[in-house]
Amino acid sequence: MNITILCAGSLKEKYLKDAEKEYLKRLSRYAKVTVTETKEYDYIEKEGEELLKKIKEDSFAIALAICGDAMSSKELALYLEGLGIKGESNITFVIGGSDGLSNKVLEKADSILSFSKLTFPHQLMRIFLLEQIYRSFKIIKNEPYHK
Repeated sequence: MNITILCAGSLKEKYLKDAEKEYLKRLSRYAKVTVTETKEYDYIEKEGEELLKKIKEDSFAIALAICGDAMSSKELALYLEGLGIKGESNITFVIGGSDGLSNKVLEKADSILSFSKLTFPHQLMRIFLLEQIYRSFKIIKNEPYHK
């Protein structure tokens, strides 16, 4: 499975960069996971256009937004496993900037996922997502996850 984490903006803090690096290393035994960044804009529509340019046509796009469907970790694992069974080998998770995602990005998405009704910093959301993808693979493979 090829997974792309498409993000508006870049990580600035060292501790976030270190966390990202660690989860990418852990995930490398399960899937090819890459992070693609676009410039963060003050104008959400322009940011959305830049994100849309980076979503590959053959990729199943999952937008992260408060308005999306909430899942437990086990449900997310089963969802990702199901996508793989259906032949969706390229998955792109889309994280917007500080203002979220434009309506055009939400309309283009094949699925919209919500981690919470709370608002999280988009830089921290990237780490949450990587951790949940890693946890999903541990669940799928029936491997222990250290708590």
